[in-house]
Amino acid sequence: MMIHLFINGIAVEVEAGTTVLEAARKAGFRIPTLCYHPDLKPFGSCGLCVCKQEGSNKILRACATPCAEGMRIITHDSELYEVRKTIIELTMSTHPASCLTCVRNNRCELQKLAIEYGVREQPFEERVRTDKKDTSTGIIILDPAKCIKCGRCVQVCQQLQGVYALEFIGRGDNTTMSPAAKLPLNESPCIKCGQCITHCPVGAIYEKDDVTPVMKAINDPDKIVAVQMAPAVRVAIGEEFGLEPGTITTGKLHTALRRLGVDYVFDTNFGADLTIMEEGSELVERIKNGGVLPQFTSCCPGWINYIEEYYPDLLDNLSSAKSPMMMLGAITKTFWADKMGIDRKKVFSVAIMPCTAKKDEIRRPISASGESDVDVVLTTRELARIIHQYGIDFKNLEESEADSPIGEYTGAATIFGVTGGVMEAAVRTAHKLVTGKELEKVEVESVRGLDNVKKGVVDLGGTPVRVAVIHGMANAKEILDEVREAKLKGERAPYEFIEIMACRGGCIAGGGQPIGTDDEVRKERAAGLYTDDEKCTLRKSHENPSIQTLYKEYLGTPLSHKAHELLHTVYSEKKIYKDF
Repeated sequence: MMIHLFINGIAVEVEAGTTVLEAARKAGFRIPTLCYHPDLKPFGSCGLCVCKQEGSNKILRACATPCAEGMRIITHDSELYEVRKTIIELTMSTHPASCLTCVRNNRCELQKLAIEYGVREQPFEERVRTDKKDTSTGIIILDPAKCIKCGRCVQVCQQLQGVYALEFIGRGDNTTMSPAAKLPLNESPCIKCGQCITHCPVGAIYEKDDVTPVMKAINDPDKIVAVQMAPAVRVAIGEEFGLEPGTITTGKLHTALRRLGVDYVFDTNFGADLTIMEEGSELVERIKNGGVLPQFTSCCPGWINYIEEYYPDLLDNLSSAKSPMMMLGAITKTFWADKMGIDRKKVFSVAIMPCTAKKDEIRRPISASGESDVDVVLTTRELARIIHQYGIDFKNLEESEADSPIGEYTGAATIFGVTGGVMEAAVRTAHKLVTGKELEKVEVESVRGLDNVKKGVVDLGGTPVRVAVIHGMANAKEILDEVREAKLKGERAPYEFIEIMACRGGCIAGGGQPIGTDDEVRKERAAGLYTDDEKCTLRKSHENPSIQTLYKEYLGTPLSHKAHELLHTVYSEKKIYKDF
């Protein structure tokens, strides 16, 4: 059903259910907002989107008002301008004027609105909170003084992630967004996904900055700095330099890292190919030998934190394979270091990740190599800041290749960065492992797209494998409850293989990616990874010649003793509220 209305005298036709805010944008008018985000249900807390309806004295909140037939909406006039300016000034009266030292300087939505509305003086008395920063996780930092009570962090934590690490506490001016009972974040169910960071309009939540130890290592002549970068980084970092979302910047990243003084540039995609060999072989073994099914993928550390907290009874369903980042870190400090004749202790392993939970992942128990697999994780945003600091003209950089042998990858590896990608890559290789034949059509369309849960059956040469792909942690509960119920009843599980990623869209929209992600950006970044896959000569992980060499010279076979020692791990139950 279509609705017809007028926005500032301009006729607009929209589908039923469309909000006035969306209709105004279609008509070419941008109504200011602070609490609104397209990922979240309209909340209407900030009041900036107020507008009028001709013939009525009622003020509407455009973000939460559905369009009605014949409406005549006024979105901008002198009165609305003054109302909005006053709201901005009131909000600023509770917000510290520390823009120059804020991580969101020039990327702050409140700052942008203050500029647009010409706020030059502060007519209201300052009421800035004096609460201390919460640095308890060592990963995500909460700064209550900068909180503007928009509620986005609470909504994303509860609605999109289903974690409930953050809540509204108190009323009026005393309202705060914090863990229950005002516990430190580290004592809450926080899974370190960082979606609160990417959805916060100001600098009230941000990640711990790890730039200093990386630059210190680069400048240390006794350190050999080896950097890997995740697939999702290459289709997002360009946004920080004026490129369109989804632009593939792999070669530019290699060059930029070398200009920063990095000794070796590798690719997490090599680790993704390695993950498929181990995780795919584990799946085939479970199916053939009556192992615990379904098997859950184990690449996403936010998801790992979630299952350890909320579904520890299903931990034996989780693949024991480490994530691609940790696998590559382990290989860098063992096989590669030995092959290059480099003292393992001199290798400083850095990972550029689209994810804040990756900063948490490297704090898990050290590997069998005796060293931490990865020493430091930088987010996409952190690397972009370094490139800016060093005056590198990223947009016009020439391209270069990664260092061999652990910089080589197949198309299957690069799609790891998007929801459904791990599943699709696994199917490409599992088909070969089960049937001995290559899969002719490598694109598995049924697991692509932004549907919250995708289900299907994959035919592996006559062996039907029931699969599910989930992204956005809140969407996992229904499927996990199905698996739990079947397990309790001693019945056959409803699936054989399940991929779960904590963030909507997968790693392309991780908590460490450029601010401003919505579904349109997710689609463009995903398209970039699929294009990268299509451009690859080799598109199945088992075809990677460097992977073949690694097994031949060092690991033996997938799931071998050596492979388990370096590439696999264990998981354990975590209390949701650690002090309770």
